[in-house]
Amino acid sequence: MNSETRDMTVHRLRSIAGHVNSIERMVNEDQYCVDIIRQVQAVQAALSKVSTLVLDGHLHSCVAKAIRGDEADERERILSEIVDIFKISGPKRA
Repeated sequence: MNSETRDMTVHRLRSIAGHVNSIERMVNEDQYCVDIIRQVQAVQAALSKVSTLVLDGHLHSCVAKAIRGDEADERERILSEIVDIFKISGPKRA
């Protein structure tokens, strides 16, 4: 991950942490449930953006390097990791 992406990621994560602390305060103050849910959804969306940012960095660094490299095993390992990420983040079955 380049330093610009790292700085942006850390900034977003600190912002998310502050937001989560606010949600905790809302729960402790017994605020309206729908308002709490909306704030949780905002945090989830922000975390999704962080995930996308990190994935983009990974694709442009580690994955690109592995694809251009001569080691077939490393290429397969990296590609399997990407597939696993999408399996984990995909729709959940009941």
